[in-house]
This record gives sequence, structure tokens and C-alpha cells, in this order.
Amino acid sequence: MESTHLGWRTLARRQWPLACALLFFNGTEALAGDTWWQTPGTVVVGALAVLAPRRPFDAALTGAMAVLGGSVLLRLSGEPSTVPLISGLTLSEGAAVMAIIAIVVRQEAVKRAVSGTLALVAAAAVTQAVRPSYWQRHYSDIPYDGPGFWQQAIGAVVLLVLSVGTGLYFRARDRERATLVRSEVTAAQHAERMALARELHDVVAHYVTGIVVHAQAAQAVPGAAQEVLPIIAQSGNEALTAMRRLVGTLRGSETDAPAASSDLADDVKQVVAQSGQPVRLSLDLPSVVPPSLGRSVLRLVQESLTNTRKHAEDVSRVDVSVAVVSGVVHVVIADDGRDRKTAPVGGSGGFGLVGMRERVELLGGRFAAGQREGGGWEVRAELPLAE
Repeated sequence: MESTHLGWRTLARRQWPLACALLFFNGTEALAGDTWWQTPGTVVVGALAVLAPRRPFDAALTGAMAVLGGSVLLRLSGEPSTVPLISGLTLSEGAAVMAIIAIVVRQEAVKRAVSGTLALVAAAAVTQAVRPSYWQRHYSDIPYDGPGFWQQAIGAVVLLVLSVGTGLYFRARDRERATLVRSEVTAAQHAERMALARELHDVVAHYVTGIVVHAQAAQAVPGAAQEVLPIIAQSGNEALTAMRRLVGTLRGSETDAPAASSDLADDVKQVVAQSGQPVRLSLDLPSVVPPSLGRSVLRLVQESLTNTRKHAEDVSRVDVSVAVVSGVVHVVIADDGRDRKTAPVGGSGGFGLVGMRERVELLGGRFAAGQREGGGWEVRAELPLAE
């Protein structure tokens, strides 16, 4: 298997408890025993257990060979292991083998995990037959009264189940974590798409609706065509410019928001002038407004005027008010028209009010829109004036 690219620092941070435990077991066995023949094998298996997260399957196969190699050394020397834990394995070897099994089950595919586990189990089983008997070496004159074959087999199965269960537990946790990350990425991508859709709606609908309204006016009053055509051309150019800025922002070529300058009052005046509607404007703004807040205020005015053109008729006046009172920006757009009986100009995208509400709430403000008591439609927003 290829390396999992786990960094050495991450490996050390994750595996140091196991490394310390195996060093302690090895040191204790070395001090308690009267032979060093087992040391090379136990050291190799312990090192493989610590490094196993980088290449689990290779660690399992190499660990099995190290266990077999240690058994051969002990057989040739005629010396038994120091107080074997089970099936001829010492405590340090048994702990290392269990750790490798848990890691290979956690990280490898099912077939490789099964193969690696079986290799280690087979190597551990061979040690019982190959390694000299510790009891016969030290207590040959005393009848053996330790655990028999079946007792050791049951103990080995219990340790095996514990190792595999630990690996499966962490495997399930890793899968859940990966699923959570994927869902978070999907949600973030969806949020970005929705934000882009709202931004496109705000930019395009404002200019295109104005072009349609002016074109309809020119069609109804042929004599006004010469006056309307320059406005249509200007609106088209401004729409293209706004779209280029938006695309530039998405590509990272611009750091600030599109279609909003440092002078919010002037931006609002331009939007009102381009709307082609009878607007009474009231502004009371500080000289400096945070860019994100200014962009949202401008979009609120744009979208509200666009909605008025699309959905209302017989509009004699639109009141637009943007003022700061006690650290709060109050935005009010109200018209005195009535609902359009025919289909809205340019159709209805359905994102206008939703986009405005989300913009306001993202800035910690409040938003409301609905019919006025005396007729017409009113949009109100309150946004905190803060950096």
C-alpha cells in the first residue's frame, strides 16, 4: 500500500503513548529475562506498530515476518521467551501485534485488512509450536499447571476480537467524520451558489428591468424614443460593467464588492436617477460607511425599485429614505401603486425578497416588507452601523 502521507510530527503526536508503552514493556522484559535473543524481534515489531499508520498493510506483513524471525532465533538458541503472554508471544510483542491489527483494520480496505490480520494471527500461532517452552526451561522438575491449549486459544480470540473491534470503531468514526466534512463542503458550495444567484439577480434584474420599461415607454410614445434610447444604451453599458466586476470578484481579481463606490449617497442617487421612476429621495448618511454595509444598502434600494417597476402599476411616487439614527441605518422604500394585473415585466424570479432578507440578517439587522395601509408596497430594513 502507498503511504498515507501522514506527517512525522502528526505520527509522533498520535503514536507517542503506544511508543512509550512498548518501550516500557521491552525494558521490563529485558531486565527480567536471562536472554537477549528475543530483543531484535520485539524491537522490530514494536517499531512497526508505531509506524503502522503510514503503511498499515506493509506493517502487518513485515510484523508477521518479524515474529516468525524472532521465533526462529529463539529456536536456534534454545532459549524461550521471557514469560510469554499468550501463544509464545511476550507482552511487548502481543501489544504490538494487537496495535498493528487495530490500525490495519481501521485504515485498509476489507480484503487487505483481512489478509494482514490473518498473517499476524498465523505468525502468532506458529510461535507456540516453534519457540522453546518457558516452563520446561525454568521449571522442568515441576509438572506444568498453567493454561492449557483451549484456555490459551480462548484468550487469543478475546485479544483478537478486542483488536479488531477497536479498529472497526475508529474506522466508523473516520467514516462519519469524512461524511460530515463532505456534507459541510456540499453545504458551503450550495451557499456559494445561492449567494451568486442572488448577486446575479440583484445586478441583472435592476438594469434589464429598467431597459424593458424604457423600451416599452418608447414603443407607447414614439416621439420619446430619441430621449429614451440614450438611457437604454447607458443602462446596458452599466449592466455589462457590473457583470464584469462581479466576474472579476469571483475570479479574485477584485477585493471589494461590485457596483458600490466609497460614496454611498452618490451611489444611491445614481440608482434612483436610473430607475426612471418618480422618486422622492431622503438621505442622511455619514461620510464613511463600511463597504459591506454600503453594498447591502445599495442592493436593497436597487431591488426594491426593480420590484416596484415589475410588480406595481399606476405609481405616482416612490419614497426612498436612507438615514442613520442612533447607530442604525434605516432604509425605507415605499410606493403608492397597486398590484399589476398583468404578468410582471421580465417575469418573476422569486429571489428578490429572499435575497434582501438574507442580506440584512447576515449583517445582524431586521427586515420587513408588505402592503401599506393606504395602498402600495413598503420595504423596511434596519442595519447596525458597525465595522
